[in-house]
Amino acid sequence: MTIRKTRHSLMAAAAVSLVLSISPLLTTRTSAQVIVYDPSNFSQNVLTAARELQQINNQIQMLTNQAQSLVNQGKNLASLPMSTLAQLQSTIARTQSLLSQAQNIAFNVQGIQTAYSSSYGTAPVTGSNATLFAAAQTRWQNSVGAFEDSLKVQAGVVSNISTSSNAMTSLVTASQSASGALQAAQAGNQLLALQSQQLSDLVAVLAAKGRADALEQARVTATESQGQQQYKIFSTRTGYQPGTVTMFHGN
Repeated sequence: MTIRKTRHSLMAAAAVSLVLSISPLLTTRTSAQVIVYDPSNFSQNVLTAARELQQINNQIQMLTNQAQSLVNQGKNLASLPMSTLAQLQSTIARTQSLLSQAQNIAFNVQGIQTAYSSSYGTAPVTGSNATLFAAAQTRWQNSVGAFEDSLKVQAGVVSNISTSSNAMTSLVTASQSASGALQAAQAGNQLLALQSQQLSDLVAVLAAKGRADALEQARVTATESQGQQQYKIFSTRTGYQPGTVTMFHGN
């Protein structure tokens, strides 16, 4: 009886131990069954993540475009790294200096009027030969000086050609390599300034040559007028009788 009770007690203890050992496994199995895979929900989450990623990419692209726009604006506002203004002004100043060195009669309206009144006007009715000779000598000197001035201006303008050529080469190179609109515009403006300087040289040459030609024509006209006046004075003198003069006697 005692052995049988003992055996029953051992069996009961073993059963209780088995139940206690299996209980955690059952609990774990029950908890694992709570997690359920939902394909529809998973697809929606993937689409949401993709949209958010696309929005981020769009924002990055927008920021990149804005940065490039700022870079382009910076290039468009960049100034040309070279300037030929001082060089062109120096060239024009040299030509103006040659014009200001005009001899006897300067490029001045009042001075020209005074000179014409004293030396190129109507030949005087009275006056000594010395006075008439001095006036003719003055006119001759004016013409000679004007021709010399014209040659000097022409020589100065010719010497400016190499300077203008170097400036033009630099400006064209700068224009072709311009990084922005402002640099290209400034190069174009300097090219126009170079063209203006060349036109100024051309005007100076024409003015100097025109002055020389005008003074020479005035000298010739004044000489003819003086000759006519002298002949008139000589022919009206008392005791003068015009007659035939034989230069060569026949055999």
